[in-house]
Amino acid sequence: MRAEDLDIDTLLAADDRVGALHFAGQRAVIVDAAALGALRRELLAALGTAGARALLGRFGHVQGWRAAEAMRSRFEWDSEHAIRDAGGRVGILQGMLRLAPGTGPMTPEGATVDDSYEAEQHLLHCGKAEEPVCWTLAGFASGYLSCVEQRDIVVLEDRCVGRGDPTCRFLARPREAWGSRGSVHSPPGVDAVTDEWETRSPAMRRVLELARRVAAVDSNVLLLGASGTGKDRLARFIHARSARASAPFLALHCGAIAEPLLESELFGHARGAFTGASRDRVGMLEAAGRGTLFLDEVGEMSPAMQVKLLRALQQRELRRVGENHARPIHARVVAATHRDLAAAVEDGSFRRDLYYRLRVVELRLPSLAARREDILPLARSLLAAACARMGREEMSLGTDVEDRLLCHAWPGNVRELENAMERAAALAVGPMVEVSDLPEDIGAPPAARGGSLQQLESAAIAAALERHGGHQQRAAAELGISPSTLYRRLRRGG
Repeated sequence: MRAEDLDIDTLLAADDRVGALHFAGQRAVIVDAAALGALRRELLAALGTAGARALLGRFGHVQGWRAAEAMRSRFEWDSEHAIRDAGGRVGILQGMLRLAPGTGPMTPEGATVDDSYEAEQHLLHCGKAEEPVCWTLAGFASGYLSCVEQRDIVVLEDRCVGRGDPTCRFLARPREAWGSRGSVHSPPGVDAVTDEWETRSPAMRRVLELARRVAAVDSNVLLLGASGTGKDRLARFIHARSARASAPFLALHCGAIAEPLLESELFGHARGAFTGASRDRVGMLEAAGRGTLFLDEVGEMSPAMQVKLLRALQQRELRRVGENHARPIHARVVAATHRDLAAAVEDGSFRRDLYYRLRVVELRLPSLAARREDILPLARSLLAAACARMGREEMSLGTDVEDRLLCHAWPGNVRELENAMERAAALAVGPMVEVSDLPEDIGAPPAARGGSLQQLESAAIAAALERHGGHQQRAAAELGISPSTLYRRLRRGG
């Protein structure tokens, strides 16, 4: 099949008896373009330009990814070029755009659109913009091409009717070819974590490389690392780069819920299963569908819950509390803990069989103190993200602030740095963050804390050794260095 063979009769099916409408086999609804324009206006008012752009871009990405999946599953294509070109045809048949005369499918030189519903509605509801505004369309093209090519393709708009250009033009490149601009339109959830993983640390680069590789398969993943190192963000990173990206990502904190409630949250319950169960409830393992379920702090599970989780994962089915029949499980499980699960297995507090079931692939995140070369780049990206959420102009870090950030021990890891940058974005009165905008413990002069880098490194090593009972190999793994490097630094520090 060729892209030009697609027509509305082939793709659109309606059953007026039950009100069911399907486009390319997927449930669809018809939405007035003006209603979408009004929604855009409300999003801009509530979230600001950066927030609205990110949300609409992610929405478009999901649409595009699902459209590509439908095209691949429903039709036999003459070539990969044919299914790639079909994305533009789908956009036309859905009423999103009209290509300019003489314009073909997306090429390295771009695709030119002379009638974008998004630009039209932005002008109608929000007025003329200073930047391109076809965020959903760019997201759609990014999602469609990324799914077809099975790699991150980012589509950006460099001309737009919404800002006064005669036509809209979209350019497609692999993410790495865009540099820092490539995070504008990302797979669902990726834009929230992409900048955080721009790392100079060899240890963190190794973790990310493994994460990208494991995202391509369906194996269970166990994430280890101290609190605040970003295990939840890495789980989202893996999900967003997997074939499950268009399905739900759900997270459950196993240590924050009492055991009876945890069973219901995980597996669901039937009406009347216990006091207060007034209706059927779907558990998170079931609700995740073909997406990802993130079990945070899985090491806090009781032995009884460990048995139930193990049985569900082994049999790939669950029983809601109060029911007798089994339901299939399709979700992928990514688990995380700050505990040393290997030690917990040895002392009998965590089941060995569940441990190996969860850690098909194990990724250990180094502490922020162990990757000090990442502190300033990470601080800048977190500060930019905080400014965007608050609708503030971008800020920079003063020299004194950078010195304090580098000399701080960061016991709370990335989470502590993120909170510090959010505070700075909220309190700074000018375009530059000052020391007074930081939390007091970070803003203290380094000399007053005895904060030389060597002392801070020694403190981080001592803390890791204490957490692992003096076990040097496990401490080295947490710090993101080899055991031989740890041994040399211990000798150097006496």
